[in-house]
Amino acid sequence: MVVLVLGMLVCLVGGIAVMGFVAVQARRDGRDVLTPRGEEVVDLVRTHTEALSSKTDAARHRTSDLVTATRDRIHPQH
Repeated sequence: MVVLVLGMLVCLVGGIAVMGFVAVQARRDGRDVLTPRGEEVVDLVRTHTEALSSKTDAARHRTSDLVTATRDRIHPQH
């Protein structure tokens, strides 16, 4: 099992190294790493992530209030 995990980590590090090398070479040549469509996708993901983050915060507050109310019902303050 350890050999499998180490193999996966080696593959991951190798893939990141290759991507980094390609990105650096593209920047040195004055080329963009992403196509215009790729830039649009990144902007779309960023927008959706920000929207989801605000919804998650609201849900966390509602859940916290619900847990507090339930706790107060179970263990009322004397």
